[in-house]
Amino acid sequence: MTISVGDSAPEFSLPDQDKQVVSLAELRGTPVLLVFYPFAFSGLCTGELCQLRDELAEYTDAGVRVLAISTDPVFSLKAFREKEGFEFPLLSDFWPHGATAQAYGAFNEKAGMALRATFLVDAEGKVAFAEVNSPGDVREQSGWKQAVSELDDEAAA
Repeated sequence: MTISVGDSAPEFSLPDQDKQVVSLAELRGTPVLLVFYPFAFSGLCTGELCQLRDELAEYTDAGVRVLAISTDPVFSLKAFREKEGFEFPLLSDFWPHGATAQAYGAFNEKAGMALRATFLVDAEGKVAFAEVNSPGDVREQSGWKQAVSELDDEAAA
């Protein structure tokens, strides 16, 4: 199943790198950028998340919470976050393995990993932006930023 713009975002509760459960329902009222990625410490994923880290203010200044999600266990995510200095939560979709990625249509069943997928969920829980890329395709983050600015435009209207 693929999630499209206008759909209700599937709910989830996942542990972060510190084993603290983060629930999409608890973030209702705030836009949330969900960034699914295949694996911690892999080259392309590290590059994408480091760019996100370096440009995080563009999202947080617009009131958007950023959550990165992979099928890695929490221990790997903790080490990855500490090594790279990420200031956004890294959520573990480890068990049931990839269930959240599957709900978003962002899971590679054969490889057992999340795809490179990005969803912007508005304050009401509707998907405002959706992009699913193949594992080797680096995402262009300008589309995410455009979607965030469109949320701001709608809020101002």
